[in-house]
Amino acid sequence: MNVRDSEVIAGLLKSDGCELTANPDDADAIIFNTCSVRQHAEDKVWSEVGRYAKRRTRDDGPKTNKRRTPIIGIVGCMAQNYKDEIFRRTPQVDFVVGPSDIHRIPGIIKSLLTIDHRLSTHGFFERRIWETDGSIRPDEIYHTGFHEDKEHAYVVISEGCSNYCSYCVVPYVRGELHNRNYEDILKEIKEAIDKGITKITLLGQNVNGYKFTVGFVELLKMVNDVTGLKEFSFVTSHPKDTTVELFKTMSECEKLKKYLHLPVQSGSDRILKLMNRGYAQKFYLDLVENYRKIVKGGLLTTDVILGFPTETEEDFQATLDLVKSVEFDAAYIFKYSTRSNTKAADAPDDVPQEEKERRHALILELQRGISLRKKQPDAGCCQRTNRKPA
Repeated sequence: MNVRDSEVIAGLLKSDGCELTANPDDADAIIFNTCSVRQHAEDKVWSEVGRYAKRRTRDDGPKTNKRRTPIIGIVGCMAQNYKDEIFRRTPQVDFVVGPSDIHRIPGIIKSLLTIDHRLSTHGFFERRIWETDGSIRPDEIYHTGFHEDKEHAYVVISEGCSNYCSYCVVPYVRGELHNRNYEDILKEIKEAIDKGITKITLLGQNVNGYKFTVGFVELLKMVNDVTGLKEFSFVTSHPKDTTVELFKTMSECEKLKKYLHLPVQSGSDRILKLMNRGYAQKFYLDLVENYRKIVKGGLLTTDVILGFPTETEEDFQATLDLVKSVEFDAAYIFKYSTRSNTKAADAPDDVPQEEKERRHALILELQRGISLRKKQPDAGCCQRTNRKPA
């Protein structure tokens, strides 16, 4: 999602007459598009903002002989999560814009470039940002025509999320689920194809929860019928919204990649309930079984969170057994970190860091072995057994 948001921001700025540069030393404005899902991502932003503010200066020319730092902005999830705390923590930052308000960025930068004392404008921009909580992005921001890749494009079909998984900050920083009009989605895809792009990825925090007079399956069939499109895929799916009908559609749509990213997060029913995931281990394993029966040769990847509050050795073993049994093609494995404003933040982070490291290493080693073996040329010649964990 953040990759596409960055493209949208770049497209808006280019449409407003700005030029992009790959060299920060040449920039009049540096924008950090941020993520709050993991602590590591946030820590990197705080570090980078300080580094650029100290290192970078811009020469205003021989007439004034003045030098000043470039405009620095923080946008995205951290902006919405921390709000005015960002100005207190990093006073070098000139503006803060949440995910719903990225269409305002060109106007904000233009205003900042025309005034000499930008620090005096902080209060104005704080008020403007926070009044728009819960707003919906104007759809025209997706039609600037800017894509970094000239062969592939990301297309957002829904924004925000209403699942409220107890560990996840997304609903609080990106708002409730909002589905775009399927006609606007198809229009954006056709605009990309007109530019020579032939591959598309449909994006959503809960992509298969899409519904706008038509459901997700119907949308996939419409996209598959778009003239000029050669290949498309989608991420990220939620197990509770995943159906046999979806698998049949994946099998039937010739342009749709046979690939499913289906985050399991944990193999323990107790932890899944605490996470508010809305399914149990058996439900997930049944989905996997149906997927592999219907979508022949389809790739399957997942997300796993280790060290969730109160996770015991038994809970961990259930996750380890699930990964061993399912044999994912790849897995993104994370150590739990507390996210402010989430329900899980009220629970003590009681799994010691060294224990998280141990569990992370064990599953990472297991998954690396599985992935390596499945990539071998003769891997498909062996019959795979998917025994369910006890």
